[in-house]
Amino acid sequence: MKTIFSTSWKGSRKPSKQKKYMANAPLHIKQKLVSSHLSRELRKKFSKRGIPLRKGDKVKVMRGNFKKQEGKVERIELKNTRVMVSGIEYTKKDGTKKMRAFHPSNLMITELNLDDKLRQKSLEK
Repeated sequence: MKTIFSTSWKGSRKPSKQKKYMANAPLHIKQKLVSSHLSRELRKKFSKRGIPLRKGDKVKVMRGNFKKQEGKVERIELKNTRVMVSGIEYTKKDGTKKMRAFHPSNLMITELNLDDKLRQKSLEK
């Protein structure tokens, strides 16, 4: 079985092939995989269901122990497809606090960071 990423891959129903595609994807494709749903207001405004996350976006946690908590995106780890949200931390056994990593599918964007002109253009379409 090949381990090299294939750009001509059209899709598969096999979960193992889907996981392989996501694990071996280059970072410019993984950026698109780090996408979240938009809130109802933003969905009406931009006529899109979801967009890739960026640092500075305000998000709401939809699943897990931190459900309904909100915060800003502090850091995005493309290699692990995880998002760190400010204000949401857990305490380790030694007493130190650590930021919680979330999968982007468990988050909802409530406010966009529109500092980037290219991002504004992509939303206007």
